[in-house]
Amino acid sequence: MSGRGRLALCAFAATLLAAGSMLPLVDPTGWILQAAVLLAIQSGVGALARRVPLPRLLIVAAQFLVTLVLLTAVFAREQAVVGFLPGPEAVRHLADLLRAGADDVGQYAIPAPATAGIRLMLVGGVLLIGLAVDTLAVTFRSAAPAGLPLLALYSVAAGLSGGGGAGWLWFLLAACGYLLLLLAEGRDRISQWGRVFGGAGRSPSGGAAGLDVSGGRALAPVRTGRRIGALALGIALAVPAALPALDGGFLAGTGSGNGKGGGGGGGTVSAVNPLVSLQNNLNQPENREVMSYRTNSRNPQDFYLRILALDQFNGSEWRASRRSLKDVPKRIPGPDGLSPDVAVTEIRSNISSSRSYRQSYLPLPYPATEVRIGGRWRYEPAGRTLVGDRGQTTSGARYEVSSLVVQPTADQLAAAPDAPSKVLREYTKVPGSLPEVVKKTADRVTKGAVNDYERAVKLQNYFASEGGFSYDTAVTSGTGSAAIGRFLKDKRGFCVHFSFTMAAMARTLGIPARVAVGFTPGTVQSNGAVSVGLRDAHAWPELYFEGVGWTRFEPTPTRGSAPGYTRPDAPAGGAADPSLPEQDASAAPSAAPSASESCPVQLRKLGDCGNAVASATAGPTDSGTPTSTVVWVALASLVVVTLPLLPMLWRVRVRKRRLASSAGRTPADVTARTLAAWLEIIDSAWDHGVEPDGSQTPRKTAARVVRLGRLDTEAAAAVHRVAGAVEQVLYAPQPRAGAGFAEDVETVRNSLRISADRFTRIRAVVAPRSAIRVMDALSERRSVFTGRWAARWGGWPRWPSRQQS
Repeated sequence: MSGRGRLALCAFAATLLAAGSMLPLVDPTGWILQAAVLLAIQSGVGALARRVPLPRLLIVAAQFLVTLVLLTAVFAREQAVVGFLPGPEAVRHLADLLRAGADDVGQYAIPAPATAGIRLMLVGGVLLIGLAVDTLAVTFRSAAPAGLPLLALYSVAAGLSGGGGAGWLWFLLAACGYLLLLLAEGRDRISQWGRVFGGAGRSPSGGAAGLDVSGGRALAPVRTGRRIGALALGIALAVPAALPALDGGFLAGTGSGNGKGGGGGGGTVSAVNPLVSLQNNLNQPENREVMSYRTNSRNPQDFYLRILALDQFNGSEWRASRRSLKDVPKRIPGPDGLSPDVAVTEIRSNISSSRSYRQSYLPLPYPATEVRIGGRWRYEPAGRTLVGDRGQTTSGARYEVSSLVVQPTADQLAAAPDAPSKVLREYTKVPGSLPEVVKKTADRVTKGAVNDYERAVKLQNYFASEGGFSYDTAVTSGTGSAAIGRFLKDKRGFCVHFSFTMAAMARTLGIPARVAVGFTPGTVQSNGAVSVGLRDAHAWPELYFEGVGWTRFEPTPTRGSAPGYTRPDAPAGGAADPSLPEQDASAAPSAAPSASESCPVQLRKLGDCGNAVASATAGPTDSGTPTSTVVWVALASLVVVTLPLLPMLWRVRVRKRRLASSAGRTPADVTARTLAAWLEIIDSAWDHGVEPDGSQTPRKTAARVVRLGRLDTEAAAAVHRVAGAVEQVLYAPQPRAGAGFAEDVETVRNSLRISADRFTRIRAVVAPRSAIRVMDALSERRSVFTGRWAARWGGWPRWPSRQQS
């Protein structure tokens, strides 16, 4: 492989290793494979253009155009000319995706889902960084500045993730990629000067200092790479520490306030999308408590704690609208659309949040009428939510809430008039990308219904019991059009899929719909309080009926409870007398069986029960951690432990091979044995800080090792004895066999250890400097392989090329 080829390969590897730092930010991580394939094509185009050859600027232009075509073919195929050429419509679509991706970065918690916008930002960013690295390091032959775009890529990832997790590992990989690029450039530059003379020809057993042809070649790039690498690593450590971290979002445990502005009623809120964290919490092995409460409601199964509503559907995802914030009113106005004819009862609840639960939206029963809480909180009227201001979170919050239990009858919902035009216009929008199967399925399921209420109940029953759907938290999350179409086909998912699909179907039928996110009622404790855990996280659809307002439905099987107004044969129940003491009322057991009593053990372990009554049949016994997981974890642990020890292990193996006794008495055997001992002395001195000098004779090299290594008299004699043997085998007409080389080498090594400080001794063992010779060994093996290949198959294909400075 030519020098340019090695540089291009190292530039590709360095970019991909730096891009690995972005993996913890997004789930799933399949985008990195897509980026790797496109990056390989981009690098290949550059390599072909340099072989043609083309002027440098034309090479860069060709790579950029190919990059644009690749991104168009992957992300805007339907809008592109003939499927891959970037026309005006495709460019507009890519711009829209970039804007959506920028919004997603601020809206999603880490790890965020790989939406189309985020994938375009990730893949496009990697390709642009790869183009910059390839241009600087390969086209213009200047690898040192190529570290700046690599540093930028890692710094963005470190800044977004806050430097947590396994950031040090990604930093190490990115740094190794950069140093590999520097080493390749150094070797390439030196190779342009021709073959470097190191004192004598290469021996059968390998050269030595003063004798090793390849040793001289390796030293210059090693020194250059070490100096520039140390500077780059120092900058990379300092820059991410100065970058602001992106706060985690809903249920992520690291959220912060999103509200802005002071007490003047200004500011907006950009909601954090909860869906990825919600799925993670549903799959937690332990249902850790996030809050507890006491309430005087007689229907605890309907006491949902609502955080926010996602009301915008753009085809890629559901998200919350940007809304204006106001000061929290002493008494919150009644909910929109609620008629005085509908029965309501006001209840009171005391809620305590765990200190480990931090997010900027305050969980409230809906609709709340009064909230008494300390701290900096703002009020968002459309969603009736409270949002933390200037870093205020729910951590350790204790608050009292008055809320309404709305009790519409089936007749009132059935007789509801049309919603106001503003509500219809905002909450019945569906994107053009929504599959036709959604509308067709909604029409089929609701066939025969005479009003919106009957249509809503039919949709709920279709998902909850009649459509053959099953609850599965292992299904990939997603709320976009593609995810909805896939869910209707596979009929497997969790609350996210059920709620968003029902809301989308309702919108296609002209029913205003949105999705609320929060918690199901939780589990009653022995002391009368109710505990809400991570696995109580939930999403459910809210449909608007004029005269009732936003109304909860429950399409998810085995989760939560279907509202009484959707079960005509069930008693509606009522609220307790608000004048009763809260603690006494909450201590009364519910008439319905609790989840812990009626839910099978296995479903409880999976978090599939909530407060709903599940089937009495227990599932199969828990098989424990999968064997494949154990194997992969063990292999990963082995790699982590072994990787830092590789230089030491390689050095021990090389020393043992060099000092192994040989019974051969031929001149070649004598030469090999003598030069191997000499090379071991040089490398031992190198490990202890005495760098080789390929321009010195063996005798001068021996004197230099004695002086810089501060060897004692016995060790100095051993070095000069071996150096004399080297001169004998190289220059004498008939080399004489020597003896005791292994003892001389051990004497020199012991003296070097004694004279060195503690750090140098430890480094000589754990991270020996001479291990860099492994690069020469790999290069030599590659040369042997290419020679054998050329001899067998007639050589490598050659392109016309020219030397560019």
